[in-house]
Formats: sequence, structure tokens, C-alpha cells
Amino acid sequence: MQGGGDMTKNQRGARVVIIGAGMVGATSAYALMIRGLAAEIVLIDVNLRRARGEAMDLAHGQPFATPTRIWAGDYDDCRYADIIVITAGVAQKPGQTRLDLTRKNVDIMHDIVKDILKAQADQAILLIVANPVDVLSYAAWKFSGWPAERVIGLGTLLDTARFRQLLAEHCGIDSRNVHAYIIGEHGDSEVPVWSLANVAGARLDDFCVVCGRGCSLETKTAIFERVKNAAYEIIDAKGATYYAIGLGTMRLIEAILHDQHSILSVSTLIQNRFGIDDVYLSLPCVVARSGVTRVLDMPLSADEVAALQVSASVLKEAIASMGLLG
Repeated sequence: MQGGGDMTKNQRGARVVIIGAGMVGATSAYALMIRGLAAEIVLIDVNLRRARGEAMDLAHGQPFATPTRIWAGDYDDCRYADIIVITAGVAQKPGQTRLDLTRKNVDIMHDIVKDILKAQADQAILLIVANPVDVLSYAAWKFSGWPAERVIGLGTLLDTARFRQLLAEHCGIDSRNVHAYIIGEHGDSEVPVWSLANVAGARLDDFCVVCGRGCSLETKTAIFERVKNAAYEIIDAKGATYYAIGLGTMRLIEAILHDQHSILSVSTLIQNRFGIDDVYLSLPCVVARSGVTRVLDMPLSADEVAALQVSASVLKEAIASMGLLG
């Protein structure tokens, strides 16, 4: 549970720093430890006692998992980080507007990024998990001055996973054989890409004929509504959602550290695509050791392009309201 001492970055192995030791941050660290992706995991939180407790609890699981050095640290530990994950932020309270929440979390993001820059973590990749993730990812990119490919939002990675799982549940098949994406905002204006959804290489509509379970417009609408409202349902039932977010964060880190060139629906800077410019939102991206190496051009239907443009407008308005444009 102690810090990294005077070893060089190469001697240490991969270091992942997680800023925010709440349920999402701690669960992400837990997933990383089980998968054995990082040699070092550092937890940073304004509540140092909480960070120390989470680090201790995780460290006690070491005999059952891949050896990983885990400790509660500070921003100096960011200097040798390969990846810095930001989960810190305030949750929306009753009577609080979305704009109020955004303003508070943008201010928090500004302070966090300022401290990261002071630590001279110039080679790290910044992963934004805190919400509203698209606005905060744009803010982190602006505040850091880093190349956009190294500032990545978790975006609709979780929404896409929910989409695939619910489609698989409906079809009665393994979710790993379903390929479908949610794009745009991680939020109410997100867009399901039905036109490109497929099962084992077959278009979803063609597979539905073979499947025999029926996939009417009403069924599709119901599935998407469950995807879009999943977080609300989980929060209503148990107060917060964090297991799937932690696993999604782990998957994104895995793609980076192992240079996998994986196609993941993450939030990145969009320039001159589908009539959209200067906004962070999710499209399928190739993710590798250097970050987002490519944003894929998807042959979307006209309705999907229109919906994506609406989603971008929602996000751009929120970004502009924070004074971040220009």
C-alpha cells in the first residue's frame, strides 16, 4: 500500500491512477486487480481516509488475485502514470438542475487537471468517467492542452454493452455474438444504430427472420428505452450504478495498455463528421496504446445522422453554457 519510491517508470511497469475513490473508482480498481492489467494502482481522493480504506481492502485480496501494488496516493503519483482515470464528481441532488451539476463538475475537473499538470504527467492518457462525461471530456481536453487522442471519455461504452446484452436476451443468444452500437451523448439524446446491428455477421433484421422471436418496431423501441433508462432504474433500486461501469473502464484500459486496436464506442473530439464539429461525443473508435487512433466512418441511415446531429447540438449547447468553446 505504499508509494512507488524512486524507481523509474520502466522499472515499475504500468501504473494506473484513479482519481475518485467512490464506488465507481473502487470498483474500477477491483476489476483492474482481478484482470491483472496494472503493476500499480493508485487511489486519490479528497477523502484520504476513504482512499486508504479502499486501498487496504483491495490489498488484502492480493493472495487471491494477480500481484498488484495498490496504495492511496496524491497527485505527485500521477507523474509516472500510464493512465489517469477521473471518476470524481458530485452526484445530482433533488431540486438541482442538470446545468448546476455540470457547472460544479466542470469546476472540479478544472482543479483536478490543474493538479495533474503540476505533477508533469505529460505522457499519460486521461480517461474521463465522471458525468456528464461528454462535457467533462471536452473540458479536460481544453484544460489540459493535451492532444485530443489522449483525452478519452467512457462515453457510450456502457450504453453499447447494455444494448448488446438486451438484444442478446431478446434473441436468446450469447451477447458476445451481438454487434451493435449506441452513439452520440451518454445521456437522453443517445442514438441506437439499428441499421448496422448484426448477429454473427447477419443483419439483425435478417437474423430475426431465422430467430423467430419477432423484432417489431415496438420491440425495438422498448429495448432502446430500457437501454436509455437503465441507469435510472438501477439507481432507483440500489442507489448507484458501478459494477458495469467499472468493468467498462477496465476494458478501455486493457485496450490501451495492451495496444489492442480495439473498436470501442468512446467519447472523443469530433471534427467535420456528419456535419458535426468541435464537440466530444461517442462514435466507434480504434483504441490503442497511444489513445484514440481513428474515428470510424459509419454508413448511418439518414434518420440516424439526423438524430446524431440533434445529440451533438444538445452537447454543444451544454459546452457553450460552460464558456468552454473557442
